[in-house]
Amino acid sequence: MAIFYVVQHGEKEQHAGDPPLTAAGRAQARRTAGRLGSFEPNAVFSSPLRRARETAGIIASALGLTVGEDARLSERMNWDGRRPLEDFLADWHTAARHRDFVPPDGDSSHQAARRFQAFLDDHAQEPGSIVVCTHGGVTVDLLRTLAGEASLPDGLLEYGVPPCAITTLDGLLVVDIASVRHLR
Repeated sequence: MAIFYVVQHGEKEQHAGDPPLTAAGRAQARRTAGRLGSFEPNAVFSSPLRRARETAGIIASALGLTVGEDARLSERMNWDGRRPLEDFLADWHTAARHRDFVPPDGDSSHQAARRFQAFLDDHAQEPGSIVVCTHGGVTVDLLRTLAGEASLPDGLLEYGVPPCAITTLDGLLVVDIASVRHLR
């Protein structure tokens, strides 16, 4: 059974669409690559969104690997600027509270968790470890499904997953959630 190191993308620029990482986000990704190197991963996968691809690219380059993209790792919702940020955030919070709510520009929490879990299921029998660069919302959606809300650290639902935090899964068993020890 594969060990998955689920990495939240690094700090991103704050604007609509598909923003890149900031300089701090690139530095976070380099430090994360240093930590992940000790686990000798066999593969790196990423969401197709730029901030996750950039994070994955930095990690993969440091590890001598290539990046495979998979749309199932995309965020639950992505603000593209076509509607006011306040409306987007209201739908984001509604989707977080009511897991079956389907926002007009994204997936419900349950849908996002199912597609992420389908990715994991497809790779579960691969030997060794796999780095998965994705987003905070979909990671929390998955964790709520796999481990239940009571097992989530305080503040994770409200404040999200910190940049470049690593969540460790042994197959579908949650081992560690949103660790940032490697960034200190």
